[in-house]
Amino acid sequence: MQLIQRMLAPVSEAPPELRIVLRAERRNFLKRRWRGIADDGTEFGFDLEERLTDGCVIHRRDGSDYVVRQTPEVVYRIPLETPAQAALVAWKTGNLHMPAQIGDDAILILHDDAMRQLIEREGWSYTEPEVVFTPMKAVPHT
Repeated sequence: MQLIQRMLAPVSEAPPELRIVLRAERRNFLKRRWRGIADDGTEFGFDLEERLTDGCVIHRRDGSDYVVRQTPEVVYRIPLETPAQAALVAWKTGNLHMPAQIGDDAILILHDDAMRQLIEREGWSYTEPEVVFTPMKAVPHT
């Protein structure tokens, strides 16, 4: 098993055929200690000094880069059609303390029963795509 304490590079410059992927859930990117297995069967243990990022290089061997990729997950995607509607969706979602990723034309929100109930109660249009979800970082109240 390879022990990883930090990423080697934020992105791989190796050609795609020389990249070996280790797939990880979004929650693992929040942890400092975890384990994973790359597509070629190489086992990795992580005892990190700082968090990894999607697509970063964690190890190099025989000219190949080992790259961590976040696995896609199902989220709620609510299109934002007007500033007033966007503010309402963001406010009500924030009151549930749901992880959210805000884009120019839509908000992506964690797939959760409480969120589904809110969406249905409010009558908002939505889809349920599978994406690499990168919600905003939470900032504590001061």
